[in-house]
Amino acid sequence: MKSKTTNYITLEFLSRSANEAFARGAVACFAAQLDPTLEELGDIKTAVSEAVTNAIVHAYPDRLGRIVVKARVLEDNILEISVRDWGKGIDDVDRARQPLFTTGGEERSGMGFTIMESFMDRLTVRSGQGKGTRVVMRRRILPRPAGR
Repeated sequence: MKSKTTNYITLEFLSRSANEAFARGAVACFAAQLDPTLEELGDIKTAVSEAVTNAIVHAYPDRLGRIVVKARVLEDNILEISVRDWGKGIDDVDRARQPLFTTGGEERSGMGFTIMESFMDRLTVRSGQGKGTRVVMRRRILPRPAGR
């Protein structure tokens, strides 16, 4: 069953590392309309940071490329975030989702997908060689009691 979108944003930027903080902050500001706790907001920011950093580092290792981040508020207080690139793609998505696996060298932890998965309710990754990758994350923000 498809959920109805009640609000959305779309961001497009170059795969420059400086834009990771912009994307994280913009999605956090957008998510604020759902009145998340500070912990929920921190989880969302971390997941966005990991997804965008993956696109910057792995999709375009030797050139600048395009990244599009979309965020939607769905019915039932669900925040959906999509991070899309048109880079080199992931050879083996299942392997890439394993903790500690990385193609980014010694400075990379290989925990990006694991972190996204732990902070969000749902994570899907679709990728094609030479076609890029789309990561879609969902998180339900629990309504807080009135008069807190």
